[in-house]
Amino acid sequence: MMTLPSEVATSAGMFCLAVLQAVLLLLLAPLFSGISRMIRARIQSRRGPGILQDYRDIAKLMKRQNVLPDNAGFVSNVMPYVLIASVAVIAMSLPLFTLASPFGAGGDLITAIYLFALFRFFFSIAGLDSNSTFSGLGASREVTLGVLVEPMLMLALLVVALIVGSTNFGVIGATLATQPWSYPVATIMALIASAFAVFIEMGKIPFDLAEAEQELQEGPLTEYSGPALALIKIGLSLKSMVVAAIFVSVLFPFGAAAELSLSAVIFGVVFFFVKLLIAYVIACVIENSVARTRFMLAGRFTAVGFGISVLAFVFYLTGL
Repeated sequence: MMTLPSEVATSAGMFCLAVLQAVLLLLLAPLFSGISRMIRARIQSRRGPGILQDYRDIAKLMKRQNVLPDNAGFVSNVMPYVLIASVAVIAMSLPLFTLASPFGAGGDLITAIYLFALFRFFFSIAGLDSNSTFSGLGASREVTLGVLVEPMLMLALLVVALIVGSTNFGVIGATLATQPWSYPVATIMALIASAFAVFIEMGKIPFDLAEAEQELQEGPLTEYSGPALALIKIGLSLKSMVVAAIFVSVLFPFGAAAELSLSAVIFGVVFFFVKLLIAYVIACVIENSVARTRFMLAGRFTAVGFGISVLAFVFYLTGL
């Protein structure tokens, strides 16, 4: 079948949009991380760092020497690049500013789940690769958290995909935005379970990353310094932003452009970042409304979210 020039132009435009939105999220990820830290400090009646502090930290680390353990292998060297690359592909595929996925080849729910699993696998295995006991403890913590939260997220998103009839992000978002919900109770329960999982994947209390190297959560990062550590911090903040973007763009796609015109896309960009900022503010408020607890009790919290996702699947089977 011959491809029409208009179709080629549309495909090229969507691919350019995919690259643009991935680069934009990559550049703004430290900013939203700084906003999150600033809100936390204000709620705790502290001055805290400025919203640009993450950029200053990254610039400072980029100027330092890259130091790795002598016995570190291939995994430790490639891990920072795998983190950024895996999440960047997901960022390219999400329908952030338009109802259609700009990178259809990667805009699939199953693909995104595997890429997130790749992210967590390399982040965890790098802690073991250094042969550091402290890094190994941090890696085991990350694996445990993945076992607790990933089934909840997968089941909740699977219920939404079953309701819509497709695992494509663009189709899911467009259906939720333009058509009446055929299974309203199951959809609402799935959205609640997804919000629970997104909160955990964003690294909020009590599932947060450490701010001090002596804490166990910082274990996988203790053997990194310099540019490698800067890239890891960018990758972690980008993952937090992409996970939140999935919730506000795929599950709440309202305001996204229905057509590929300049004015509609600009409005979609503005509306998306407003929704993303609201999601960050709500997550920070919830985070600072709960007390930090022992990580061994995290399973009790995730069991509630997994139970909600199971209820969503049950309601889907019963047609509610």
